[in-house]
Amino acid sequence: MIGAVVPAHNEEALIGRALRALGVAAAHPDLQGEEVHILVVLDACRDRTAHIASSLGAQCLAVEARNVGFARAAGAQALIEQGARWLAFTDADSMVAPCWLSRQLALRTEAVCGVVEVDDWTGFTAQERTAYELGYCDVEGHRHIHGANLGVSASAYQQAGGFAQLRSREDVDLVQRLHALGLRIAWTNTVRVVTSARQDGRAPDGFSAHMGRLRTA
Repeated sequence: MIGAVVPAHNEEALIGRALRALGVAAAHPDLQGEEVHILVVLDACRDRTAHIASSLGAQCLAVEARNVGFARAAGAQALIEQGARWLAFTDADSMVAPCWLSRQLALRTEAVCGVVEVDDWTGFTAQERTAYELGYCDVEGHRHIHGANLGVSASAYQQAGGFAQLRSREDVDLVQRLHALGLRIAWTNTVRVVTSARQDGRAPDGFSAHMGRLRTA
């Protein structure tokens, strides 16, 4: 079984499109019918995120941490207990490609770090968009790490000790530990996710904070 984890804090506006994209990826023919469990970790949600996620067939797990590292770890542990052999992580403001899961597995590594592309540049100047694109390497062999586009085998995840309870950069911390163990990591732009350019993100030093810094550069 494959597990997909989506941490969410008050994401009623975006969770629907994220889960619909995951549903398409879960039904990709290259998975040959392997079961995919999609789990939304509701972290201190006070809106309709849970209702929308449940209506779209996702499992829901409620926590009260306001901590993305804790939420990802809780989701991973729940899916491992359900029998997941591979764990894939994305975010509630992101839409995975149809081949997102099948491509991760096809690479036959212990972990996969993919790329993200921004779906809407409204509110940014042409200069700010150019500054972002000049600083982003959308190529094979990149070294970007995104919690919105990360996959890891369950065994490698456990060997590395899982996600730390960090409010930001929990993805970077995990990948660094995977690398230190000498595990094989694919750094690929063939595993793709479209994400939002919002600046009111949930992690203090996450992708949204990076986008916000473009406005002050």
